[in-house]
Amino acid sequence: MEFIDTHAHLYSEEFDSDRFEVVQKSIDSGTTKILLPNIDSNSIVGLKVLVDKFPENCFAMLGLHPCSVQENYLSELSLIESFIADISIKAIGEIGLDLYWDTAFKSQQEDAFLIQCNWANEMKLPIAIHTRNATKETIACLNSLTRQPGGVFHCFGGTLEEANEIIAMGYHLGIGGVLTYKNSSLPSVLAQVDIDSLILETDAPYLSPVPHRGKRNESAYISIIAAKLAEIYQMPIDVIAQKTTNTASRLFNI
Repeated sequence: MEFIDTHAHLYSEEFDSDRFEVVQKSIDSGTTKILLPNIDSNSIVGLKVLVDKFPENCFAMLGLHPCSVQENYLSELSLIESFIADISIKAIGEIGLDLYWDTAFKSQQEDAFLIQCNWANEMKLPIAIHTRNATKETIACLNSLTRQPGGVFHCFGGTLEEANEIIAMGYHLGIGGVLTYKNSSLPSVLAQVDIDSLILETDAPYLSPVPHRGKRNESAYISIIAAKLAEIYQMPIDVIAQKTTNTASRLFNI
């Protein structure tokens, strides 16, 4: 079985002591491809180290995370854009809206999101969307575009109505460790969604699946999420692996 982790921050400081070992562990476990979403200009160098070290396994996305959007967002976007010519990327991300912590920069987040969606359209790339407490607003921004770039709603945890609306717009749902949590509503939602609309992700080092909840997440744990999907869809795990890997491969052209 082969898996793709479509969202992992393996360049973050939580992996400073064993970063390369964690990637190799993932490869050995069957998660042979890992997509690395950027946060801001400061994370690009570390991301590029992994892409250069594991060119057949680690793939870059570049973008400005909504929680990194502040007064200087236009200069930050310009700096990130300047790196795109030097780094082969598979998507623009992670980008979007986050109104959970603070709404002070809501209009700037929306502007940054739309600017980066237009990058994606110009480059014919998908987008990796971060949305927290802002699904309605995120969908409204996307609907203002003349053309949808397509991509994934990373770390989806919404309702069936939201899932259907997102899928109808041509986007996929990124499913991670939250699926395994005891009180998660995701299993009942996904049971009513076509498996071909889903891709797997860890968001490592965050949101570890059970039984690793509360500890550092790793790309090697993708198989745990796949096993839960196999239970929900009453399919063999190798079929889940094949379907989600094929979907991710097509979406990100890897």
